[in-house]
Amino acid sequence: MAMKRNYDKELNDSGNKENERYAYSFDFDVLHPFMIRSFEAFFKKGNMLELGSYKGIFTKHLLSYFQDITCVEASGIAIAEAKEKHGDKVNYVNDVFEKASLPKEYDNIVMTHVLEHIDDPVFVLKRINEEWLADSGRLFLVVPNANAPSRQIAVKMGLISHNSAVTPAEEKHGHRCTYSLDTLERDAVSAGLNVTYRTGIFFKALANFQWDRLLKTDIISKEYLEGCYQLGQVYPDLCASIMLVCEKRK
Repeated sequence: MAMKRNYDKELNDSGNKENERYAYSFDFDVLHPFMIRSFEAFFKKGNMLELGSYKGIFTKHLLSYFQDITCVEASGIAIAEAKEKHGDKVNYVNDVFEKASLPKEYDNIVMTHVLEHIDDPVFVLKRINEEWLADSGRLFLVVPNANAPSRQIAVKMGLISHNSAVTPAEEKHGHRCTYSLDTLERDAVSAGLNVTYRTGIFFKALANFQWDRLLKTDIISKEYLEGCYQLGQVYPDLCASIMLVCEKRK
């Protein structure tokens, strides 16, 4: 039986060393815009369900595409901060995915860097497939990539034991696993979903804390970021994050 979790505590990023933080500018300023860019060609007309909205930072991007957005978030503190940002533009549900009761089905569902936090990911993916995803809807699933070069380099440096290891800092913030493309697709298929598209988002050879330092300089140009994004589509297994687009199995 899973231990009762304190989602507000998992949200807390204080007291960590600079290179052991959980939330980085790289994620918000670089990865998030490229995630949206990867999604937008697959968006369906209609409504949007965001599972795991954190503090509403990614929700901001979704508001450019959808008027009817529902966010499910387990942390009350995170929801309070999201409401400060977006007010009544978004419907919020403060509950865990395993128990949340939602009033309708959704044409688009996104989970960005969330599935790796879930105790029983296949169970939650089954709920999405069987209860929340509209018949013609799409699920956008993004997780950190175990095989990102930055992680592989960390293994060679002796900082982590293997590519898919969960580091102490990740565990503190609720990570339960670290996915690769094959294990992510395994769980999606086990839940009854049909994977219609798979890719990587942003070729990444440096750790997040290194990226945050570089982003404060003029070393990294927009052209370089664009190059990393495009290279990631050629080598999805070497990206910061991996992405699946899923539909109901016909």
